[in-house]
Amino acid sequence: MDTEMLHQSARRRRSKALFMLAVLLILIAIVFLISMNAGSFRMSAGTVLNTLFGGGTDKEELILFEFRLPRICIALLVGAGLALSGCVLQGISRNGLSDPGILGINAGSGLVVLLFIAFYPTTDAAPVFALPILALVGACVTALIIFGLAYKKGEGIMPSRLILTGIAIAAAISSVTIVLMLRISPEKYQFAATWMAGSIWGSTWTFVLALLPWVIVLGAYMMVKARSLNVLALGDQLASGLGARVGGDRSRLLLVAAGLAGACVAVSGGIGFVGLIGPHIARRLVGPRHEALLPTSALCGALLMLVADTVSRALPMSSEIPTGIVVAVIGAPYFLYLMARSRA
Repeated sequence: MDTEMLHQSARRRRSKALFMLAVLLILIAIVFLISMNAGSFRMSAGTVLNTLFGGGTDKEELILFEFRLPRICIALLVGAGLALSGCVLQGISRNGLSDPGILGINAGSGLVVLLFIAFYPTTDAAPVFALPILALVGACVTALIIFGLAYKKGEGIMPSRLILTGIAIAAAISSVTIVLMLRISPEKYQFAATWMAGSIWGSTWTFVLALLPWVIVLGAYMMVKARSLNVLALGDQLASGLGARVGGDRSRLLLVAAGLAGACVAVSGGIGFVGLIGPHIARRLVGPRHEALLPTSALCGALLMLVADTVSRALPMSSEIPTGIVVAVIGAPYFLYLMARSRA
């Protein structure tokens, strides 16, 4: 009887997870169609569909296929990647406030990318595929420093120490970044300032191809390690008692999460809160088991990022608002809400 009840409970969880994934995919498809019409040049839904199937004018095809679709794809990939990274960081640290932006991982990868911008032309397309690798180095080094300082022998990684260490490291890196920005040319300063605000600057198919393998490969590895994340969430002592290699699993997952966040930051700029909000919404929808939580987090992050990017392009402003600012408007109140709940 108990076994049958467990099977029924597992089936209900799977059915609920599949239903939520289907709903999120439908919402993404709807926002996707709306986003293709967002911008200074308006295209009706019929015109968009007609252009997608090869019936549009040269101007409509240029706007849709060379400007809007690559940017939409980047927004989806970045949102999914940052949400997956945040989900893994929250799992291995057992801290619901962990996020690659809050912990300073984005700042570390951003500093390396800014160094690249300072010494190479920003219009040079040849090193595009090197950007995720450079950001990966910065993100991984920063993550190792933060987790090393937050770790205490016998106690593991303390959640409060992790947050405070990440904020301190992020502040230090931001100071170095500001000094560096003051020493670059005015043209590169303008580009760097826009990038730091979270503008999706890499909006070409080249950047899509540069980011896509990182999201697929590292995201697939996270899915393979979903059960390990479930065990790590139980605590170090219990996880060790269940036979998990706590240190090795945590280190590998940390590097993968940092690498994925760094690759996303390389093409999207300093966008925060997606890795915080996405996993929290997903956890409310499908529960804490990472087999369902990881893909749901990815879709939540992709939807959030796509909505923010669509809003940033659709607002009637003289100049486009960086997507990161729109995300911050949504994420900052939610972060304060989570902080208030954690103190309760």
